[in-house]
Amino acid sequence: MLYAFSCSRFAWGLLTLGTGLLFAIALFFQYNQGMDPCVMCVYQRAALGGVMLAAALGWLAPQNGLVSTLALFGWLAGAIKGALLAKEHIDYQFNPSPFTKCSTIAEFPSWMALDRWWPVVFHPSGDCADTSWVWMGLSMPQWLMWIFVMLAALAGLFIVVRFKKTVSSKL
Repeated sequence: MLYAFSCSRFAWGLLTLGTGLLFAIALFFQYNQGMDPCVMCVYQRAALGGVMLAAALGWLAPQNGLVSTLALFGWLAGAIKGALLAKEHIDYQFNPSPFTKCSTIAEFPSWMALDRWWPVVFHPSGDCADTSWVWMGLSMPQWLMWIFVMLAALAGLFIVVRFKKTVSSKL
């Protein structure tokens, strides 16, 4: 049953919709609440965008084994990268030091200069150490870390389910 769900357009659609909603929430905080994104926020947006692109790819061809597998591993990679970035961001927030500050300039690779291509979304202008927003005792990067960890766990679960199904069908 979990295998069938992992191969369904509905599951990939939920992931696409969910990550799109998270992206929209980030833009709401930026443009409606006046919370300027720092460079770590921008990098986490890029990781979330990677999960969203992988989800859209899976949604387009959920039954194609190769495409679906690439989408699963793209989802996992984006979620793990996002969790690591959020963890680093949390460190900037709760262990401030004049010797370890985050950059104020996004350093995307030249072949993917998101900050220049789409500055409305990826231009950093905030402070990484800012903890002005807290909900239920957690700062925004703390929430994002848990979201990315859950996304990685779900991707890992789907990968294991797919692997087990592939192995059992060959026996």
